[in-house]
Amino acid sequence: MAALVDWGRRDYRAALEEMRALAKARRRGDIPDTLILVEHPSVVTVGKEGDDGAAAASGLPVVAVERGGRATYHGPGQLVGYPIVDLDPRARDVRRFVHDVESIVVDAVGELGIRAAHRSGQHGVWVDERRKIASIGIAVDHWVTLHGFALNVNVDLAPFEQFHPCGLSGSVMTSVARELGRPVEVDELKAPVARAWDRWFVPGSADGLAPSRAGPPPLVRTPA
Repeated sequence: MAALVDWGRRDYRAALEEMRALAKARRRGDIPDTLILVEHPSVVTVGKEGDDGAAAASGLPVVAVERGGRATYHGPGQLVGYPIVDLDPRARDVRRFVHDVESIVVDAVGELGIRAAHRSGQHGVWVDERRKIASIGIAVDHWVTLHGFALNVNVDLAPFEQFHPCGLSGSVMTSVARELGRPVEVDELKAPVARAWDRWFVPGSADGLAPSRAGPPPLVRTPA
């Protein structure tokens, strides 16, 4: 069994504390593997590898967190997904986990006609290996994951130009709306993400890799 929770739009710091609490609950076995979907007001988050000295100069709120990677931007129009997953049944394979999280995004945007893919030597999800449509950054605590992916749906890409997202030029960032050439709402991506979550993480076979026969778990909306 697995769960899918929609937090709507929630302040980053409040969401961070709740995500950490849910990771502890997963370690205790109080909850199943859970994917949280959320949007955040504008904020730059900085992982353990630092921010290239530029995040603070962006003028945006900056929050240091325990995930891997450098700095990235979250804002309205970006669908953020936090998989709270116990890696014990998945052979404690962090590399495979990151690949599978990226695959959620690849499958989801593929439903809208965007051919995205993994890129060798770079985390995240890329279009034509030149334009980055989603960033990935995770932490693992006692083999339970937290943090996750940030999919640019119709987010303003200008803030990425104010620092070096993931150590890259902000000009590499793209969005679903830019790739499709039309307005796209964040809600349009939630069902595709739910289906991809089902394919990659909802147990349906002995190793947990096959889709469940019951279909994706229901999307539970919780108040901010």
